[in-house]
Amino acid sequence: MREIKSNKKNIFTKLFIKISRFLGFEIIDQSNFTAPVSSKGLNETLSIAGKRSITLPLGEIKITRKIKYFDVILRTCMTVNMLTQSKKRVFEKDKEEYTKRTLVSIIKSIKHAKINFKETKFKIYVIDHNSNKDQIKIKNDILKNSGIEFEIKKLDFEKFSKEIKKINEENKEVTSNQKSNMSNIHQSILLSKEKCQDLTYFVEDDYLHHLDTISEILFTYEKVSSIINNELVICPTDYPYLYMEPENTNLIIGEKRHWRKIDQTLCSFVMSKKIIEKYYDDLISMCKYEHYPFEKPLHKIYNKELCISPIPSLSVHFTNINSIYGLSPNVDWKKLWEENES
Repeated sequence: MREIKSNKKNIFTKLFIKISRFLGFEIIDQSNFTAPVSSKGLNETLSIAGKRSITLPLGEIKITRKIKYFDVILRTCMTVNMLTQSKKRVFEKDKEEYTKRTLVSIIKSIKHAKINFKETKFKIYVIDHNSNKDQIKIKNDILKNSGIEFEIKKLDFEKFSKEIKKINEENKEVTSNQKSNMSNIHQSILLSKEKCQDLTYFVEDDYLHHLDTISEILFTYEKVSSIINNELVICPTDYPYLYMEPENTNLIIGEKRHWRKIDQTLCSFVMSKKIIEKYYDDLISMCKYEHYPFEKPLHKIYNKELCISPIPSLSVHFTNINSIYGLSPNVDWKKLWEENES
């Protein structure tokens, strides 16, 4: 006798999925490892930008802090190999090569982020100092072919360098390279305050990024900010110097990474317009007087505002291989380098 299969169960399942989709609920089918409402596998991103964050098996968090704008301000100087060191960088290439790969990695990561953050507007600003015409053209061509809105600005070194005190906190004369760095940071912060409307990623031109860097930053910012009902600071780099001494920390689960609370960064970080306006004078003080450590004003802010960094790292500082401020641990540096060839 032929077995007659009923379609009642299948019809009921389809109806239940439609109702769940209408109500904004997600269903987990652990038998075939899928989320039927989203038509995704459980190993895919189930979160919806600006609406909800889903982390299995912890459940769903409603997003109350939607990110509307994400601006990158990239500080470039292709003529200076290392700011404060004489040692060569890992792979021992000219500075120009690190800058190009940094820019390529940022562009690729933004394009990847656009898949989920369709309503977020992205823009890249480049503030350059002393790169020659050919080097400027290289950056312009890379950005022009990206399809991402961008502007390349020249550092107004004369304007900002005049505000820098000549003697630093160690009672030493501030070097010309450091004056350039401080001036570029100053112009970057001012640009963010005047032009950027939400999150700004301040970054130097020797940081390479994973494909999912920007996506993870945005998903995690929305999630954590919605949980704490406050703004925060994100440092995408897991610096090796943060492991020099054992310290207590708090762990947070982002979208695809674990994050930990930190109280120190270098000068590449993501900060909201609200925090920039709140601590503007403190941020600018870093550009007018060379503290020791240089980032001391930032660290004071982190004593008041939550700052987190990912494990493993989302971006890597490609400096000398022995620098405690450089290559992040447990990352395939060579693979990241090769993936972002221009």
